[in-house]
Amino acid sequence: MTKVISRCCWGIAAAALMMNMSSCSKEKFHVEGDITNAKDSILYFEHNGLDGFAVVDSVKLDETGAFAFSGDKADNPEFYRLRIAGQIINIAIDSTETVNVKAAYPMMATQYTVSGSPENEKVKELALRQIDLQTRCQAIADNPSLGIDSVATAIAQLMNAYKEDVKRNYIYKEPMRAYAYFALFQYITVNGESQLLFDPRENPDDVKAFAAVATSWDTFYPNSKRGENLHNIAIQGMKDQRIIRNQQQSKALDIDPSKVRESGVIDLRLLDNHGNQRSLTELKGKVVLLDFHVFASEGSTQYIMALRSLYNKYHEQGLEIYQVSLDDNEHYWKTQTAALPWISVYDNTGASNPYLAPVAAPPVIYLIDRGNNIVKNPSQIKDIEAEIRALL
Repeated sequence: MTKVISRCCWGIAAAALMMNMSSCSKEKFHVEGDITNAKDSILYFEHNGLDGFAVVDSVKLDETGAFAFSGDKADNPEFYRLRIAGQIINIAIDSTETVNVKAAYPMMATQYTVSGSPENEKVKELALRQIDLQTRCQAIADNPSLGIDSVATAIAQLMNAYKEDVKRNYIYKEPMRAYAYFALFQYITVNGESQLLFDPRENPDDVKAFAAVATSWDTFYPNSKRGENLHNIAIQGMKDQRIIRNQQQSKALDIDPSKVRESGVIDLRLLDNHGNQRSLTELKGKVVLLDFHVFASEGSTQYIMALRSLYNKYHEQGLEIYQVSLDDNEHYWKTQTAALPWISVYDNTGASNPYLAPVAAPPVIYLIDRGNNIVKNPSQIKDIEAEIRALL
């Protein structure tokens, strides 16, 4: 009996050792450095996840302020922060890098250095610019000589100038980067009220920024939760903007906001070339090729012939094409689509459609499954016919 127990214990110990060795062999990232003037303060290392902040680790600092945290490598950039009370340093982690941070409390949020990571140098730039913007906006709000309307106008001008600069030099310049993602979720707090700088529910140009980063993340970090979340935000923003535009125009194709479904498909409702309203959601039960196209573009004839071949081959098996024209000339679109067998609609927003700029140009294709969910975006489609067969 003793031998049996001994062997069992040895087996358990060996298994535990192997698990421990496996854990140790995992690729790690490291965040280390020192924060001076903070003896006996608790430094928290927190993960900034899609559901909020969660403490990963913490340390009580000694007189040197030295700290060292680590974590498992992720398949896409992840975001963390170092925090003492309300002082925060944002950290982006890409792969297995080692990020070194040096700061002095209580001004660590603004007076710190970061090395070993060009990505985090950009995050620092954005964080400091965000703090500066908030300071300037608060100064405007505190100006007793300005009325409410003047304050709102002045703050809006500052925010818009900031956003244009950030879009040009950070987001659209390298949308696949962690700092581009970080920029999308910046906010300022004025008079105790927080406001997102990029709000796709309120601004169609902000939808484009989210869509640009989402599309780029699909290419560099396929199937990541953060990329999927960006798509969901952009899709919802497109829905909201279309509702607002339709309400303002008071057209017959107005969408009742209470009927907008939370799903993975953009509920486009547009007039087709026969004057009828056609909606993506009415095609539930079919596999849909959603195509944004410009008929006046070079190579359009050959492209349409290729679509005809797919349509003729798979339509009877359940394939439908919902083609959105982005042409400037509506009459030209009608003449070009008169003989087409699939659904052809016209979107007067043209090439400013948020899912086309700035990283893609028509034609742009999405695939929608029978449950009315977008399952393939442009960067994920490698063999369009094989993808269609798989969905049918």
